[in-house]
Amino acid sequence: MNSVRLKLLVLALAPLGILLPLLMLLAMARWTTDYDELLISKVDSDLRIAEQYLGRILTGTGAGVEAIADSRAFEAVLAQPDGNRTAYLEKMRKSQALDFLYYLPEGDASQARRWPVIQSALEGQRSSQIDIFSGTDLAVFPELAQRARIDLIETKAAVPTDRTVEDRGMVVHTAAPIDLPNHRGVLVGGILLNRNLDFIDTINALVYLNAATPDGDRQGTATLFLEDVRVSTNVRLFEDVRALGTRVSAEVRSAVLTDGQTWLNRAFVVNDWYISGYLPLIDSFGNRVGMLYVGFLEAPFSSAKRAAYLSMLAAMAAVLVLSAPLFLWMARGIFSPLEQMTRTMKRVERGDLAARNGDVGSKDEIGQVATHLDTLLDQVQERDQALRSWAEELNDRVDRRTVELRAAKDQLEETYQQLVMSEKLASIGEITAGVAHEINNPVAVIQGNVDVMRQTLGANAEGIKTELSLIDRQVQRIDSIVGKLLQFARPTDYSASGEGVELSQLVEDCRGLITHVQPQKDVDVTTEFSPAPNVAISAGEMQQVVVNLMINAVQAMDGAGELRLTIRQAQRDKRDGVELIVEDSGPGIETENLNRVFDPFHTTKLGEGTGLGLSISQTLIRQAGGTISVKNGTKRGAVFTVWLPAVEREETG
Repeated sequence: MNSVRLKLLVLALAPLGILLPLLMLLAMARWTTDYDELLISKVDSDLRIAEQYLGRILTGTGAGVEAIADSRAFEAVLAQPDGNRTAYLEKMRKSQALDFLYYLPEGDASQARRWPVIQSALEGQRSSQIDIFSGTDLAVFPELAQRARIDLIETKAAVPTDRTVEDRGMVVHTAAPIDLPNHRGVLVGGILLNRNLDFIDTINALVYLNAATPDGDRQGTATLFLEDVRVSTNVRLFEDVRALGTRVSAEVRSAVLTDGQTWLNRAFVVNDWYISGYLPLIDSFGNRVGMLYVGFLEAPFSSAKRAAYLSMLAAMAAVLVLSAPLFLWMARGIFSPLEQMTRTMKRVERGDLAARNGDVGSKDEIGQVATHLDTLLDQVQERDQALRSWAEELNDRVDRRTVELRAAKDQLEETYQQLVMSEKLASIGEITAGVAHEINNPVAVIQGNVDVMRQTLGANAEGIKTELSLIDRQVQRIDSIVGKLLQFARPTDYSASGEGVELSQLVEDCRGLITHVQPQKDVDVTTEFSPAPNVAISAGEMQQVVVNLMINAVQAMDGAGELRLTIRQAQRDKRDGVELIVEDSGPGIETENLNRVFDPFHTTKLGEGTGLGLSISQTLIRQAGGTISVKNGTKRGAVFTVWLPAVEREETG
């Protein structure tokens, strides 16, 4: 997370995108809990209403039977024949909406004493309870036995059973005492609750004022259970078929009938989920024999909750959709300057020191930072320019100093070489002068004796003419060598002052001087002479240098090749001068010998030369103020370059 924009977005939108949904979920969970608790509270209240109605039925039934037992009409009927008494009790049964009503004399009540209700009445206390009549008990009342019979329907999640029919009856059992002078006993009445739809519909109407929706869907239901079997209910198995004979789930049966708890929770009722309340029913023996149920469909409330959830989620989404762009619009004043500063710094990193933020459109702290950054960049750029100027000046100074040092070094090396060479030449000069002087005397004696031999022998000298001629030639060679030694040792003694020579004419003359030294029939000589001034050297000295260079070139090519002669103007150290370039097509000079070719007595023609030609040439050229150098050509051959200063002509007025 390197972006400031992203960090600010996360920091700002976290409450909206995370905390708000979290709080919304917590609120929805809390609301759902409260809503579910409200539904449970409602079904609990509904169950209490149904319980009160059942209690009122018990109380009302007992009061009605007691009123009949205490009436004078019943006392009078007791004195009449049995037929009249039976007719009167049937009339009273119908008026009290009872399913049975009979008089049980005290003497005949021994078998009926098993009912706690009757036992209480015999003891003088009216009692009204719910009792379960077996099929045998109901057989006394054939019509009731038929009405009580209900076929069991296999029900999902119910406790498994092998029974297929429920023939027992749940009865509101009432007994009132009769204590008359001539008649003692109990008046027993009751209402069969099996298939008693008026009873269950009345409970449903009391509990749920609007028991059905406009579409006909029943929202609230009530049921009376004999143990776990629905014996009276308005729960529909199909559209017009009540779910009589279906059974409650094993979970509810265990909680209510086994554990004696009141169930207040959602439960699956026949074919749908209901918010349900189950109340255990106790008979006169104190046993849990059935359940009273009320409940309402869960689906409408679940739909309402889903609608509420969707509404809250839509509201939250709307808040996010509306607030996020608004925040981004408001935060643009923060993002834009920061992004501009980031772009500026990237340009600076790439070397653009002229990059600036400019007016970022904000005067707050971020805008001040942007302005301050521009100020710092101005200072950095100024210092960079100053440093660059200083660096350039320093480089110029270093370059100038380097050039000066290099020139001084070159001059020092040249001076050193000259000193070394001067010392060499001085030493060699002394040696060669002494050697030449010592050699001249014996040579003169030899030559004199040869001449004496010729004179003495006269005509007889013809027999040894060849030998004498050989001695003459060798003596001449010795004279030539001695002369060169003396010329090398004291060149000034052999030089002429001269007034300058024209190089082009001198070179042409030298071409003819070397024909007798070395045949040149296979040497192709090319010349390139540009107009040039006379050079300040004597003709004899320059002729000696040119002849030496041309002979060396011809010898290097073994008499076959190309000899190129070039004359052109050239300046050296701001002095006008002329260059003579002698270039051959021979094999060139070995690299290790390039720096030694001008050393005295250095020669590559062992047994043929003295090694003094180039050394003498260098001495003559330097005395004239010029330079001589050598290098190998780009292709092949050696290239000798002689530079001599031009003759300075006096101006005439």
